[in-house]
Amino acid sequence: MTTVGVPAGWPATEAEARAVQDELRGRVALDEPGPPPGTGRVTGVDVAYDDGRDLVAAAAVVLDAATLEVVAESTAVGRVSFPYVPGLLAFRELPTVLAALESLPVGPGLVVCDGYGLAHPRRFGLASHLGVLTGLPTIGVAKNPFTFTYEEPGAARGSSAPLLAGAEEVGRALRTREAVKPVFVSVGHRVSLPGALAHTLALTPAYRLPETTRHADGLCRRALKEATANGPAQSSASRHTPTSLYRES
Repeated sequence: MTTVGVPAGWPATEAEARAVQDELRGRVALDEPGPPPGTGRVTGVDVAYDDGRDLVAAAAVVLDAATLEVVAESTAVGRVSFPYVPGLLAFRELPTVLAALESLPVGPGLVVCDGYGLAHPRRFGLASHLGVLTGLPTIGVAKNPFTFTYEEPGAARGSSAPLLAGAEEVGRALRTREAVKPVFVSVGHRVSLPGALAHTLALTPAYRLPETTRHADGLCRRALKEATANGPAQSSASRHTPTSLYRES
């Protein structure tokens, strides 16, 4: 497990964080199809919090996209790097998520975030932010529609309906299991919306949530339990600090 501190130069106020979003949002690539579903590697990232200790643990789990078998995994834990502000949650999670990704022994391929990409009040959720910082293709698959509206998709697996911010489509409500509540898919970076939907279906052969999310959720919870059992995490500088990624992107 990698222990990380808050990177130098990380935004400390709402105004600073919004300025970063404004700067990076224009770099989101929406004109690339992304990797073909079922090929290469696909990585799930997720985080777990211990609010009492002000800790966050991140996990990255790499799967073979064809077999959905685990190829590699890594975790990171550190202090929460930003206050809780709706619309700015990525700033709380990115340092540990980046550290977990950088610790992987193999390339991650497509990254699937348990959250949002373009389906975000400022059109720049965690999946988009992570994609721009790393250059990786990313998508967001969320458990709920946040503040957006949608009509129920058909009951059959694969049915979808637009996820809307007013008249603007920001993603899709996608039925991954017949007659089970949909998930909410949005583009992050370097993947089209049809591609994001196809990847999500390929990752949900048996359950509502993608296998990437299921593995990463369990791993980050175990990492947080281990970190809290061993006492407070100590901040440390290491090759996993995301400072350089943040500044060069």
